[in-house]
Amino acid sequence: MSDAIKHECGIAIIRLRKPYAHYVEKYRNPKWAADKMYLLMEKQHNRGQDGAGVANIKLAVQPGSQYIYRQRSVESQPLVDIFKRVGKKFKKAWEEHPELYHDADWLMKNVDYTGEVWLGHLRYGTHSANSIDSCHPMLRANSWRSRNLVLAGNFNMTNVDELFAKLIELGQHPKERVDTVTVMEKIGHFLDEEAQRQFDYLKANFQEGPELSAAIERAIDLARVLQRSCRDFDGGYAMAGLTGYGAAFVARDPNGIRPAYYYANDEVVVVASEKPAIKTAFGANYEEIIEIKPGYALIIGHDGNFSQHQFIEPRPKKSCSFERIYFSRGTDPEIYQERKKLGELLGPQVLEATDYDLDNTVFSYIPNTAETAYMGLISGIDNIVEKAKDGDFGGHKLRRPRVEKLVIKDVKMRTFITNDSDRDDLVSHVYDTTYEVINKHEDTIVVIDDSIVRGTTLEKSILTMLNKLEAKHIIIVSSAPQIRYPDCYGIDMSRMKEFVAFRAVIALLTERGLDSLIDQTYDACLAAIHNETSKEENLVKRLYAPFTDQEISDKIAEIVTPKQMKAKVSIIFQTVENLHKACPNHTGDWYFTGDYPTPGGNKVVNQAFVNYMQGKTVRAY
Repeated sequence: MSDAIKHECGIAIIRLRKPYAHYVEKYRNPKWAADKMYLLMEKQHNRGQDGAGVANIKLAVQPGSQYIYRQRSVESQPLVDIFKRVGKKFKKAWEEHPELYHDADWLMKNVDYTGEVWLGHLRYGTHSANSIDSCHPMLRANSWRSRNLVLAGNFNMTNVDELFAKLIELGQHPKERVDTVTVMEKIGHFLDEEAQRQFDYLKANFQEGPELSAAIERAIDLARVLQRSCRDFDGGYAMAGLTGYGAAFVARDPNGIRPAYYYANDEVVVVASEKPAIKTAFGANYEEIIEIKPGYALIIGHDGNFSQHQFIEPRPKKSCSFERIYFSRGTDPEIYQERKKLGELLGPQVLEATDYDLDNTVFSYIPNTAETAYMGLISGIDNIVEKAKDGDFGGHKLRRPRVEKLVIKDVKMRTFITNDSDRDDLVSHVYDTTYEVINKHEDTIVVIDDSIVRGTTLEKSILTMLNKLEAKHIIIVSSAPQIRYPDCYGIDMSRMKEFVAFRAVIALLTERGLDSLIDQTYDACLAAIHNETSKEENLVKRLYAPFTDQEISDKIAEIVTPKQMKAKVSIIFQTVENLHKACPNHTGDWYFTGDYPTPGGNKVVNQAFVNYMQGKTVRAY
């Protein structure tokens, strides 16, 4: 994606299913689990670079000893920072007691981060400042092990105010009005109630003391805790939690918006946001990596046994299609094929836009995430050429496409200059090009990107750079449809004015004397918010209704074309229909269609439009 946006978060859980001594003896590595957690998180670093955190819990620890450990960092390389600190614990043990370094009992009693349960999180900030306090895992501490909760997640809630009010009704005094706090306190409250319920039931059969505590921990029903705490959540989420006694859960939203997968063998249970991370870290076969079902939680008991439990009624699955287009790692075999298919399905549109003149058309891509879609596009055009060997398209004989690497990103370029005009000049050089491969004033250039959000990089950098090649026609191709509406489930795309498709529609409405529709939609959104009916309908759809997709694409091309541009500029977007053909199992398309999977989505888009009209730059949720 040439327009960089912050998005998503990543989660990771490792539960050792055998005693710690097993791993020390078998792998001759006391920090085997720590190394695996680092690898599991490192292979998901694409999901969060604003911060990271890990937590580790030791089982069967005597009272008076620490058993929950946590490290968080917002350094420039947070994962390296965290695991360097963890590694120092083991290094010190080796330096001071080399004779005991492979003694599992001694290690567990004397070295931090030798616990059996790990939770990791990678953060992309969509709320609040990038401070250490904003980093997961969050900790809700209690002197009862059964009431300790460590929580991390990939989520955004659209109804934070409602959840905050619920906590007030329960008698709490939350310290912040943000979803991380409200989610933590909501789950923590019902974990407390469940622990109290079991205490009241069991205390008659046990003397107060360790036996009672152990009985409570065995009896706690985490599925019941999640059923009671998550029923009011409106959003996309994959929430991971650890209890102080070592049980763990990963709960997935009822629409399956946010991803979560697990793998288990006789040594470990592993959870991650992406399959390739599990594959790399543990050598699992892809067919052994299982998707957690929407509306279900994978619950790992204090004994290491695990199963999926429904905690909320599943709804139609609307997994995020942006995961497939861009966000997730393309090494997942299914995602790889889907991205190729996205490119392949664009073949007919692109050929038509070039007037079927492949003799004078050069194909390229904007690195690096669009490379797979580019391969699919070339394959799709090759297939058309093969099927029409003797065909004549507008006087042109089809031939195999000319391919060149035209666009090169200078990863060392930095633009930290305060003067805006100087910054724009530097931004124009972030991308470089290969010269002398284009026939000036004759060739058409086709460049594919995986998606176009703001269009600013196209205008300020890519098209400015391609203009120097003096082509006749430049066609920018997006493997994703037009991004028209904000996301509110974990991706930082919430301000309407940032979408070039939205700016195009506003320009079209103004040019064609339809300004009244803008005002009418604004009034309707205000009324819906006032009447508390804004969850019922996405009113912003009305602004797009008068225009075809092609009219909007043409206006986008006009907006992003630099003033000094000499070549004709066209933009082709993927169709929603073809998106679903390429990604049939991930139909979440609200940013393209405005069809939100939860009522809170409608509320967010209506509020986002009101914010735009009022000149506010705050998020709408």
